Amino acid sequence: MRLLRVGEPGAERPAVLDADDTAYDLSGLTADIDGAFLSTGGVARVRAALADGSLPRLDLARQRIGSPVARPGKVVCIGLNYADHAAETATPPPAEPVVFLKATNTVVGPNDTVLIPRTSVKTDYEIELAVVIGATARYLDSAARADDVIAGYAIADDVTERAFQHERGGQWDKGKSCETFNPLGPWLVTADEVADPQALGMRLSVNGEPRQQGSTADMIFGVREVVRYLSHFMVLEPGDVINTGTPAGVAFGANDFPYLRAGDVVEAEIDGLGRQRHVLGQA
Repeated sequence: MRLLRVGEPGAERPAVLDADDTAYDLSGLTADIDGAFLSTGGVARVRAALADGSLPRLDLARQRIGSPVARPGKVVCIGLNYADHAAETATPPPAEPVVFLKATNTVVGPNDTVLIPRTSVKTDYEIELAVVIGATARYLDSAARADDVIAGYAIADDVTERAFQHERGGQWDKGKSCETFNPLGPWLVTADEVADPQALGMRLSVNGEPRQQGSTADMIFGVREVVRYLSHFMVLEPGDVINTGTPAGVAFGANDFPYLRAGDVVEAEIDGLGRQRHVLGQA
């Protein structure tokens, strides 16, 4: 099932797409797609309403698509989780997951404008598989238990300002938490629709030029292990988002790719999860 939110910022309407790409309005079932919806059987209610034909259709033409999850409690990120990305940044593969946080107000819609900070010289892109949590997770005793708490998956672009990240005191959050730096969506694809989260192709281009092409099969720490690991350091709550790392091909890597500039167009796609397209603007 593909859940989404449509409408202007702050006034999004919850919706669902069926297998034929027909959109239906979920306003009669829930006020929003958020942690409360995910943790109280919201997905099952939507599935039942789709089956009995009780949902009104929704015209998506010319409507903005927002982030598929409203107000995540936190955005947790895993760094250097692909060996080829670690290699291109001249960093040894980590022995344990590298964890950092992004400000939650970085989350915007998949096609919203991404703003380059006023003093930026090295704004970069990172396509990532995002995991959305659907139930509270504390001290999971095995990676297999992660399946009990994962609501679904989405595309994220972990936009990063590299000078802020590496040259302004070495604190990653400064380069990760600028406004609009986490486009998410277009959909939240429920976990039952993703047969194997470790077998998804990933592609990102800038102005039509391919930059990143990889697969979630190449993660150093897989999705389930990441969720298990994080649950021993923090409580994961319904609606939380986890960005699970990026493959090689970023501008910061060992290549000649330029950093992003105002007017650039970034397109990101993951198998089965849809496509983002955002234009860079100036803050």
